Amino acid sequence: MEIYTSLFLIGAILIGPIMISIIVRQQQIGSPALAGVLSVAFGAFTVLTIAQEGIEQVIMNHTVNFWGTQVWYDLIIAASIALFFIAPRARAVGMNLWPWAIFVALSASIGLLAMIARLFWLELQGEQKS
Repeated sequence: MEIYTSLFLIGAILIGPIMISIIVRQQQIGSPALAGVLSVAFGAFTVLTIAQEGIEQVIMNHTVNFWGTQVWYDLIIAASIALFFIAPRARAVGMNLWPWAIFVALSASIGLLAMIARLFWLELQGEQKS
């Protein structure tokens, strides 16, 4: 089995337990450490991918056929929906949304995970003061 198929299958296998954990847990504030680690890890994987295949491959992947374009639209729609739901909580704890929105626009999940890490940390700080 080639590496790309293995990486695809790892993602397919992990999504079930992740979704179940999110649904079952009653926790109101997530883990800033986990979100931060995931952001750094996915960022490192992205840097490795760019070093291996080049930045131009990003555009090529999303412009070569309808599936590539569909995946691109799915990515920007999902990132926009996530930002839509995160923004009110971020505003409530005093986060400046413009730099975060730009980071998300440029990096999608990497920026979202970093933003969520910061949001969770600020929410936990506010909860401890109460």
